[in-house]
Amino acid sequence: MTDAPSGPPSLLVERRDRVALLTLNRPEKRNALSLELRARLVDTLAELAADDAAGAIVVTGAGSAFCSGMDVSEFGGDRAHRERIVELSAAMFGAFARFPKPALAAVNGPAVAGGFAMALLCDLRIASETARLGFSEPPGVPPSYASARAALPAALARELTLTGRIVHAGEAADLGMVSEVVEPGALLPRALELAAQVASAPSARITKQRILLERAHLYGPLFEEEERRLREALLGD
Repeated sequence: MTDAPSGPPSLLVERRDRVALLTLNRPEKRNALSLELRARLVDTLAELAADDAAGAIVVTGAGSAFCSGMDVSEFGGDRAHRERIVELSAAMFGAFARFPKPALAAVNGPAVAGGFAMALLCDLRIASETARLGFSEPPGVPPSYASARAALPAALARELTLTGRIVHAGEAADLGMVSEVVEPGALLPRALELAAQVASAPSARITKQRILLERAHLYGPLFEEEERRLREALLGD
C-alpha cells in the first residue's frame, strides 16, 4: 500500500527489544499526515500486529511537533486522488483503532486535528511540557468525536470537538487527556520505559483485547459514521 518514497523516509521504525518506536519524520511539515506517511503507517502497523516479538509500540514525532494533522496541501485533485485520500485516511485511523497490542503516544509537541485523533487512539499518552493537544480540523472535515469519546469522558469530548479548543500539557494532565507530563528530554526515555513495562506484562495482550472489544461495541457506529462523512466531504457521495 506504500506510495513510492521521495527524499528521507516519512516514518522511522526502530526496535528496542520488545518495543517498536515509530517516529513520524516530516519535521519540516510538522509531521503532517501525507498520503505516503499514512500508507507507511498502515503497512508498519500491520507488520507489527503480526510480529510476536513486538509487544508494544511508541509513536512520536521528529522535530518540535507530534503531528499537525492531515497534509491539506494534498487535498483536492481528481476523483481518483480524492478516493485515495479517503482510503488511506480510513485505513490509517482504523489501523490505530484496531491495533491488537498496547500503543503509547509520546506527545513531544503540538498534536492537532488528525494528530490529536491519532494520539487518542493510542492506549496511553505521555506529553512533553511543550505539548499542545486539540482539534482544529480543515474546512468540511468535522473533528473526530469517535476518537475523543473512545479516550475521554463525554463532557470533555463534546467540549473539545465543538469548540476546537487547544489544551496545553499541564491542563491536559489535569483533565486526564495524558497520564504524565515530563521535561522534553525525558519524554522518550520515559515513554520507552513504560512501553517496555507494558510489553512484558503477561496480561497486556488480553487487556488490549478487552479494550478493543469495548471500543467496537460502544463506539463502532461513531467510527463508521465519521468515515461516511469523510467520504461525503471529499467525494460528495
